[in-house]
Amino acid sequence: MFNRGWVITGIIAFAALAGFPFYWHALGRHAPFPELERPKGETSCVEAVAYMRTDHMRLLHAWRTAVVRDDLLIYTASNGKRFEMNLHKTCMGCHPSRDRFCTRCHDYNDVSPPCWDCHVAPEVPEVRNQRSEIRRKETSGVKMGRSS
Repeated sequence: MFNRGWVITGIIAFAALAGFPFYWHALGRHAPFPELERPKGETSCVEAVAYMRTDHMRLLHAWRTAVVRDDLLIYTASNGKRFEMNLHKTCMGCHPSRDRFCTRCHDYNDVSPPCWDCHVAPEVPEVRNQRSEIRRKETSGVKMGRSS
């Protein structure tokens, strides 16, 4: 066989390159799941923790569609609790620090969701809570949800 050395070298190089992803995965470090800041005074989330870890973006997209297109403002969770479909009031009300909750998990999973392209990141919790109190007083007589 002519060029036997080149053929064998080519086969070895091809096998090494084709198997690289498998070697990389086997030798890679598995970092522990990041420690996320839990909400103080809350015992449960809108849905179960396992559901929120895997499907919170689907839930937020469904909320957006329901609010913008269907004029629905209240979400009834699987446990029967009712929540306002609002990223800032509901989600960020319990998890006020984007850096200590959202960003840690998204960095761990190496994803960059476009949430903050449109939404404004929450401010310092103390100032934000004061503003929420003012809004609550101004809208205390307003009913939430669709009128029949």
